[in-house]
Amino acid sequence: MIYRLSGELVSKKENFIIIDVNKVNYKVFVSPKTHQALPANGEESQIYTYLNVKEDALDLYGFLTESELGFFEKLISISGVGPRSALGVMAVAPVDQLIATINEGKPELLTRASGIGKKTADRVVLELRGKVAAIGTENVVRAMESDIELEEALISLDYSKAQAKKITAQIDPKLTRLEDRLRAALKKIEK
Repeated sequence: MIYRLSGELVSKKENFIIIDVNKVNYKVFVSPKTHQALPANGEESQIYTYLNVKEDALDLYGFLTESELGFFEKLISISGVGPRSALGVMAVAPVDQLIATINEGKPELLTRASGIGKKTADRVVLELRGKVAAIGTENVVRAMESDIELEEALISLDYSKAQAKKITAQIDPKLTRLEDRLRAALKKIEK
């Protein structure tokens, strides 16, 4: 098992990176959040990995922290959730928010991930509820739901999903009403 790689970040592609460890280059699939948090090409980097063994391939999946790796391993232990789907789930929100969502029994928030349908999201909540560290609280889930509402409102105003996510991340979390959050988002877009 390859647990962690440390070396020069050679290249960042759309959904994977290439990391050089003592002149051996490893291709590591990463989530968009991990991709953004990694340093620029040519800099030293460290990434925790999961080696997925299949009949026709050996694929590495990479994470910034051990807690992300542990959560990924719990996700893929569920029937119907493969490594790519698990990365999709982890791209929806930070791990602490996903854990709060699961512990609050809110599968609808997980269906925002590519490749995760209602039945699979229900199964994730059923199998992991209470089994993952309760880092999050009810407030974390409410904040996630509020972010989703704001993103959907921006998308309905013809902004792309990527633009909606980017703007939503910049909104002050102290704003709780959708109207106030939308007003603040539109002001940021105007700038």
